[in-house]
Amino acid sequence: MNLAHKLEIPADYAPPGDDSGDNGRPSPRRMQIGIGALALVAFAGLGWKFIGGAEPAAALPPPAVVQVAHPLVREVTEWDDYVGRFAPSKTVEVRPRVSGAVTQILFRDGDYVQAGQALFVVDPRPYAAALAEARADAASASATLALARSDYARVAGLTGDEAMAASEVDNLRSRVRAAEAALAAAQARVRSRSLDVEFATVRAPISGRVSDRRVDAGNLVSGDAGANATLLTTINAVSPIYFTFDASESLFLKAQRDKAEGAASDVEVRLQDEADYRWKGKLDFTDNGLDPNSGTIRIRASLDNKDGFLTPGMFGNMRLASGGMVKAMLVPDAAVRSDQTRKVVMVVGKDGAVAAKPVDLGPLVGNLRVVRKGLDAGDTVVISNYQAAIPGSKVTTQPGRIASGKVESAPAPSAPVAAQATLAN
Repeated sequence: MNLAHKLEIPADYAPPGDDSGDNGRPSPRRMQIGIGALALVAFAGLGWKFIGGAEPAAALPPPAVVQVAHPLVREVTEWDDYVGRFAPSKTVEVRPRVSGAVTQILFRDGDYVQAGQALFVVDPRPYAAALAEARADAASASATLALARSDYARVAGLTGDEAMAASEVDNLRSRVRAAEAALAAAQARVRSRSLDVEFATVRAPISGRVSDRRVDAGNLVSGDAGANATLLTTINAVSPIYFTFDASESLFLKAQRDKAEGAASDVEVRLQDEADYRWKGKLDFTDNGLDPNSGTIRIRASLDNKDGFLTPGMFGNMRLASGGMVKAMLVPDAAVRSDQTRKVVMVVGKDGAVAAKPVDLGPLVGNLRVVRKGLDAGDTVVISNYQAAIPGSKVTTQPGRIASGKVESAPAPSAPVAAQATLAN
């Protein structure tokens, strides 16, 4: 806006010291000089505003402060992770081998039993009677054999006029052999009836934890037809206990090559409510082929379970040592950021500029992430105030250190120092 257009000059204005005309009004010449002076002042004000009178620009904010440290270089054990289920090392279905009424149950549901311990008693009286009968038959057969042998002995040594016809001698000899066979059969029946009496007491075939009883005293059970016999209970051997899982073909090949190189096949398992892998074991079986439908192979590990805490059917997370101890670089897991389909770590250059480095990641070690590729040991990694570390921006760095999976601030040293850490096994 032109300020001269808004200036109003009073009609009776007269500059100081001006001589007025006869009628007391200023002369035209004096009025022109006054108007020119006022216009000059107005234009001088506008020039000051547009040239030197502008407001000062706002000051830029100082660079953000971030903590930095070199990647932690340590030897770590790399693990392959699996999910699997515990299974008994042995399992047996307890069924009777004779039929009859259950008269006694000699265990409590869920007990730990030893091999040979009596569990059930089937009424043994019918079998004891059958055994007595078999023994009587055996005694009769033994007596018949003794008589046959005596008769044969009397004629076997006769000669001359006292000699008997050959046919008679052969007849007596055959009676001896028949009596021997009858005695053997009777003795076999005795052994069979003895087994029935023995089987009337059902004993634990293995040591382990017994399930609940499926029948009560007084029930009739069948011991006929083998596997169709009545199920009485089951027993699981749980020390040692197995952990079974399915592995992909690639992980199977990796484990096989590590095994060929002499790497340990140690495994560690943690339960669903545990934070640590406290259960230790070793691989002891690999199936003889991959499943053609899923492309996986069944693998088994054996773990000690003397206290019986682990139970078949439980799920667990297992890790398998692969490759032994390797030297690796580690950074806080929070320092790893996602950039579309890749993972990056922010590093700070000597000029304070932030840059993003793509990295290949490995497993977690506590709260630290293994970086397989993409970082150098001398890189300065941002380990705090991550949101301020924008690629291309300038930051002010403060030395820090990585220890025990956490970022800890450190006093500014006189010279750069290497990062330190304590890694839990």
